[in-house]
Amino acid sequence: MIFLASQSPRRRELLSQIGVSFDVLHVDVPEQRLPAEPALDYVSRVAHEKAGAGLLQVAGRPAARVIGADTEVVLDGEVFGKPADAADASRMLQRLAGRSHQVISVVWLLSAEREARAVCESTVRFASLSSAQVADYVDRGEWRGKAGGYAIQGRAAAFISHLSGSYSAVMGLPLHETAQLLGTLAGRR
Repeated sequence: MIFLASQSPRRRELLSQIGVSFDVLHVDVPEQRLPAEPALDYVSRVAHEKAGAGLLQVAGRPAARVIGADTEVVLDGEVFGKPADAADASRMLQRLAGRSHQVISVVWLLSAEREARAVCESTVRFASLSSAQVADYVDRGEWRGKAGGYAIQGRAAAFISHLSGSYSAVMGLPLHETAQLLGTLAGRR
């Protein structure tokens, strides 16, 4: 049985998109970057902690496999995370405007016997944005709960002038890499 350790509706939607049958586990893992922790290490650690917390919940279930994922927006070494409020979302979007940033997505798949990790790094370039465009986007509330303050699958798609990497990873779960992990842990690779 496969479990997804995530409350994200986007991750649920994406995993369903590739035909995976799964149950959802609610985990509460602090997403706090350690001092001087490299961005990739931080994203990987959080994803691993989510999967580990989920695995503890289903420890008595034979053949349980737990997916934990984390996705973060990184600009100039700064991990943006989820905005605290509308002003924070506005600040993030203004900093992203007219620039390229990285989106790091890490997926861990854990079972009682094994674990495997996949990393997907994408580059997203935002067009220049006016203050009015940023304000309109923020007013609509789509930024809530989104790393970097935007959702590529929503209205912010109009801000993206170039994407190099995985669209699904920027949404929150790299589907190709996740499918590969599921195949690896099942012994099909």
